[in-house]
Amino acid sequence: MKFIGAHISIAGGVDNAPLNAKQINAKSFGMFTKNQRQWYAKDISEETKKNFLKNCNDCGYKPEQILPHSSYLINLGHPEEEKLIKSRKAFVDEIKRCNELGLLYLNFHPGTHLKQISEKECIKIVAESINIAISETERVVCVIENTSGQGSNMGYKFEHLAEIIELVKDKKRVGVCIDTCHAFTAGYDLKNNPEEVFDKFKSVIGFEYLKGLHLNDSKKELGSKVDRHEKIGEGKIGLDAFIYIMNSDNFDEIPMILETPNSENWAQEIELLYSL
Repeated sequence: MKFIGAHISIAGGVDNAPLNAKQINAKSFGMFTKNQRQWYAKDISEETKKNFLKNCNDCGYKPEQILPHSSYLINLGHPEEEKLIKSRKAFVDEIKRCNELGLLYLNFHPGTHLKQISEKECIKIVAESINIAISETERVVCVIENTSGQGSNMGYKFEHLAEIIELVKDKKRVGVCIDTCHAFTAGYDLKNNPEEVFDKFKSVIGFEYLKGLHLNDSKKELGSKVDRHEKIGEGKIGLDAFIYIMNSDNFDEIPMILETPNSENWAQEIELLYSL
């Protein structure tokens, strides 16, 4: 079964997210567990936890259908020690928040070297950050998202993700989320060869590590390394890649999350994807 949803607002509290997801007929959803523009947030109240779990249950969402996203402020590959420590502390905090809400995953961008260190060194720092976080937390799987390679962002090659996973000690606590827009603008030709792209993913990383997808078309061209999302079927990728995804067993039973522009279109886009 395919779990298609969208990244849902938590305005008014995280416990509103499942209710908002249900309104657009989503079978999964993404969310932040706090204001993503802030490093830290006040603790989640017991009432909010209780309401979140109740609303998830009432709306039919299990933990494996929810893909929370960490703050964009966090850089687990930061070359400067003080800022790296700050990012690691914030990452651990976010994992603990997921655990309190009964969630299984935390999706995050691997990090950026800021042109101060090599890609190889940055990958080692990211993996070390994950190992530290895992040692200080329980249960939640750290889900690394691929990037477009914009600026000095790491994770734009499948090999980057595989190298990070190789250095993580507890393989059960690490996974991958593939963003279709990011993959395309990083140079993976999902428009013309989606099967070939995911065959490479299988050989380099392996589907056992795939914990979710971000479904986005792209405003920018193949290999542009520019991260600009577009409505499904109206960008440079087009519908064929999404037809492939919707008809492949490789993407069953994982959250597939829209992050396309204009949330008013999400119900329509979800319906379109299921029609494929």
